[in-house]
Amino acid sequence: MKKKRRLVFRSILLAVIALAVGYTFYNNVFQDKSGSVQKGDKAPDFELTDLQGNKVQLSDYKGKGVFLNFWGTWCKPCQREMPYMQKEYKEYQKHGVEILAVNVGESNVSVKNFADRFHLSFPIPLDGSREVTKAYGIGPIPTTFLVDKNGNIIEKTSESLSNETIKEYMEKIKP
Repeated sequence: MKKKRRLVFRSILLAVIALAVGYTFYNNVFQDKSGSVQKGDKAPDFELTDLQGNKVQLSDYKGKGVFLNFWGTWCKPCQREMPYMQKEYKEYQKHGVEILAVNVGESNVSVKNFADRFHLSFPIPLDGSREVTKAYGIGPIPTTFLVDKNGNIIEKTSESLSNETIKEYMEKIKP
């Protein structure tokens, strides 16, 4: 009886491993990565509406550095980053650096409550349909793109950012 249980357990374990390897292989080889924006690419233009109902279009920021951040209210690393982003925004906005914090698919109410709680003053465009998120090939959040004054992506990261790193990134995109 023990041998039979052991055989069943090993068979199930082997099947799970085979499925995981198969999924990873499929994801890396066959998935369409055409929407994945990388360092060196031109930043795809977009137009979204922010919390105040204003239209936000990326191309309107040409000539400025743009710290383009994709985030969600439920995301713990996003919650840690936002106060740092706000702090550096106050300093770097006068140097021609803007933050666009694109919220991924949440309601206006939850995003507004989050923005109020963290006293955020930078534009927060809402990507309710996730079209911009798909166009940029966003997987995990937070994901941040550094866009230079010419609209080119000079850096992309999906790491949780410290205040020091955000400050370094702001310096990189300062026109």
